[in-house]
Amino acid sequence: MNIKKRLVISNTVTVIIPFIITFVIAICFFFISSIIYNKDMSYNNFKQLTIIKTELFSVSNNVSKQNIEEVEGVEFRQYLSQKLSSLKGEFIITKGTEITFASKGINKIDAEKAMEEVKVKDLENTLEINNKSYLIQETGLMDKDGTKINVILLAPAGENLDILKIFIIVIITTFIISFVSVNLFMAYMFSKRILKPVATLKTAATDISSGNLQCEIIEEGDQEIQELCHEFEVMRIQLKDSIHMKMKYDDNRNMLVSSISHDLRTPITSIKGYVEGILDGVANTPEKMESYLKTIYSKTEHIDSMIDDLLLYSKLDLKQLPFNFEKTDILDYFMFCISESVPEFLRSNIKIEVESHLNNLSYVMLDRDRMRRVIMNILDNSRKYIDKKQGKIIVILRETKLSIIIEIRDNGAGIDNTDIDKIFDRFYRADAARSETTGSGLGLAIAKQIVEGHKGKIWVVSHGAEGTSILISLAKITGE
Repeated sequence: MNIKKRLVISNTVTVIIPFIITFVIAICFFFISSIIYNKDMSYNNFKQLTIIKTELFSVSNNVSKQNIEEVEGVEFRQYLSQKLSSLKGEFIITKGTEITFASKGINKIDAEKAMEEVKVKDLENTLEINNKSYLIQETGLMDKDGTKINVILLAPAGENLDILKIFIIVIITTFIISFVSVNLFMAYMFSKRILKPVATLKTAATDISSGNLQCEIIEEGDQEIQELCHEFEVMRIQLKDSIHMKMKYDDNRNMLVSSISHDLRTPITSIKGYVEGILDGVANTPEKMESYLKTIYSKTEHIDSMIDDLLLYSKLDLKQLPFNFEKTDILDYFMFCISESVPEFLRSNIKIEVESHLNNLSYVMLDRDRMRRVIMNILDNSRKYIDKKQGKIIVILRETKLSIIIEIRDNGAGIDNTDIDKIFDRFYRADAARSETTGSGLGLAIAKQIVEGHKGKIWVVSHGAEGTSILISLAKITGE
C-alpha cells in the first residue's frame, strides 16, 4: 500500500468510525431509556420538543422587534397569551429587578426562580414548576432611562426533557472521545509504518558510513518506503561489490608487479649481457653483431608478449573485456583456425589433425577472436612440451544433447596427476624443466578466463607418457 492510499483510508476511518461508535451508543441509550427505565425516547417526542423550541424562538423574536411602550401595554400581554396558549405556556415581564407581570399559572416564587434561572445563562435553561419541566426563552429590551425590561417565556417540555438533555450530552461526549481516540490510534499506526523503516534506514546508513557493508536492509513499510529501502540495499550491494572489486584489483596489481619482476628478470638479464658484449667489443664482426642484435630483438618481443598477456589476463579477471558473440559453425571454425597453424607446426615437426564426430551441423555462440586466442594458447602450450621426435596434435570434436566437446590431445610428456588442478593457475609451471620454457605462464589461465566468459568449462586429462588432453565444453545451438 502506498502512502497516499494509506492517508485516504486513515482520514476516512478517522471520520467514519466516530460516527459509527456514536450511532451504536445512541441505539444503546435509546434501548436502556425506553426498555429499562420506561422513558419515551421516540421520534415524536423529539419532534414535539423541537416544535416547542421553534415556537418559543419565534415569539421571542417578535418581542425583540416591539417598541418598549408596546411591551408594557395590555395588548402585548394579550398577544403573548394568545401565542403561548397553543403551547400551554406562561410568561413573565420584569423591569430591572422587579416583576411587573406574571401570567396566571406562575406565582411570585416561581417567577423569582425563573429570573434566577435566566441569570445563569445556561445553554438549555429549564425550570421546574409543580414537578413539571418548562423551557425558558428570554428576550431583553432597554427602557428610555436605561432600565432593562425582560420578557421570559415558559413552555412545558414534558417529563422527558432531562433524559433528552442527558442523551445530547452523551452523544456529544461519545463523539468527541471516539474522534480523539481514533485519531490517536490512526496516527500511531501511520507513524509506525513510516518511522520504523526510517529508523532501520538510519541505522543502516550509520553502519555503511562506518564501513560495515554486511548489514542487509529489509524492505518494509509502505510502497514508497519499500522502494527507498530497495534503493539503499542496491546502493549497499554496489558499494560492497565496488570495494571487493577494488581489493581484487589491488591484489591483482600486486600479483602482476611481483610476477612481472620475476618473469622479466631472465630476458632482461639476457638483453643486458648481450648489450654489454656489444659495448665491450665482443661482437667484433658483422656476423656476431647481427646475431647479438637478433637475440636482443627476440628477447624484447618476448617481453612485449608477456606484458600483453599480463594486461589481457588482468582485464579478463576484472570482467573489463567485452565479448562479441556470433553464431558459429564449430567445425568450419576449427578447420579455419587449424589451417592457419599447420605450416608453422610442420616446421617444428608436429602434425595437426581435426577429427569430427559430429552428426550434423553444430553451432555455438562464440567470440571468434577470443576463442582463437584460446586455441592458439593451448596449441602453443602443447608444442612447448612435446618430447617426441614426431609430434602430433589431434583436435577431436564431438557432441552431447546440449553441448559441444572440443578435445585437443597431444603426444607430449604428459602431466603428473598432482599438477592437473594447478595448470590453469597464473604463472604456474609443472616442474623445473618447464620453468625454463619461454612464455608468460599465463596462456592456460587466459584460456580458462575466456572459456568461462563463454559460459563454458575447460579441464585437463593426463594420459601419462602418451600425452595430455585439454577439453572444452560449450553450449550447443541446434538448427541452421
